[in-house]
Amino acid sequence: MTQKTAVVIGASGGIGAATADMLEQEDEYDRVIRFSRASDSPVTLDLTAENSIASAADWLKELNIKPSLVFVATGMLHSDQKGPEKSMRELDADWMLQTYQINAIGPALVAKHFLPLMPKEEIIKFAALSARVGSVSDNRLGGWYGYRAAKAALNMTIRNLSIEWTRKNKRSIIVALHPGTVDTGLSKPFQSNVPPGKLFDSERAALQLLDVLDGLKPVDSGKIFAWDSEEIKP
Repeated sequence: MTQKTAVVIGASGGIGAATADMLEQEDEYDRVIRFSRASDSPVTLDLTAENSIASAADWLKELNIKPSLVFVATGMLHSDQKGPEKSMRELDADWMLQTYQINAIGPALVAKHFLPLMPKEEIIKFAALSARVGSVSDNRLGGWYGYRAAKAALNMTIRNLSIEWTRKNKRSIIVALHPGTVDTGLSKPFQSNVPPGKLFDSERAALQLLDVLDGLKPVDSGKIFAWDSEEIKP
């Protein structure tokens, strides 16, 4: 019998590692494959290099592995040198390109190479980490130009993918997920303003997101969901 497989992209990060761990502890998937830039990845996968994404997909194809779940657990809000823009005066083309590369372009290229590997005759799930701040209708504060715009672009990409892939597999579920504020390096500089009880550790965040995925149906494809199953409007 074919083994049911889950793939986690960005499995060396806080949410990615916790998600892979949770998937291994549950009974739904027979095996979990972790891709990242880390040395223990079966094939090094760098979101900024399409050839490495393609190589990881080719590795699965050569082994005739058809994942039922692909979970893209990547994102970038700041670096050691630069943080999110507080005003338009801080806009910088190179920084915006870097933000788009990680938050929008990389996940899109993962979909390009990994979705064709997934089964066509059963329910499949493709999920990518987004953020509530990528919602245009929910934006009340401004700022964070590159990150907001990149996550909005990711949300549109997810919608596009869901429309196209429904024609190939009517049981496909392709969604963006907002994990809330998680105690990882991405949120460290911004945790002081988080309300009590709303800063999640990686394990809790992973469990919440997997619970959301478990409750989704094909009619939900193309949408954005928060950690508490609330649908976020684009």
